[in-house]
Amino acid sequence: MSYLFLVVRTTKFNSFIVDDRPGERWIKLKRKFGDKEDTTIEATMFDGSIPVSGSGKFEDDVQLHITFIVNISKGGDSNVLELMCSAWPDAIEIKKLFVRGQNRTSDQPSFGPEFKELDDEQQDSVYEFLEERGISDQLATFLHEYMKNKDKTEFIKWLGTVKSFIEKK
Repeated sequence: MSYLFLVVRTTKFNSFIVDDRPGERWIKLKRKFGDKEDTTIEATMFDGSIPVSGSGKFEDDVQLHITFIVNISKGGDSNVLELMCSAWPDAIEIKKLFVRGQNRTSDQPSFGPEFKELDDEQQDSVYEFLEERGISDQLATFLHEYMKNKDKTEFIKWLGTVKSFIEKK
């Protein structure tokens, strides 16, 4: 029995260009903001889950988690703002915020506090800054849908590889 699956690769999300990275467990999104600002997002496939109460279906029993890293640079040899984030099915959560040099080393002796240790006004300001750049709860929803499709696509490729190996004489 064989199945035909139509795989449609999305190459854009809002102003971001999506680099699917076939065969790999992550994707990259890129965009420009204004004249000088570049934003890059690297997102893993599903890398965790938390239990939730539900109707008994597996999908309702856990919330899947995606880790993504945002790098924002302002051109030239400027520092890079790097944020380590979580994408839940309908929301993003910032975990850590760094300022790095272009060569991805810290320009500060301290990486700063955990993001949740900042006061509410400071946290809200960072979320607003990201939202202006298209990094919002809508992105979390997109990443979850995209990764579900990518997971299925990668699984189908893997099955084809296994099938080819087994049928090889």
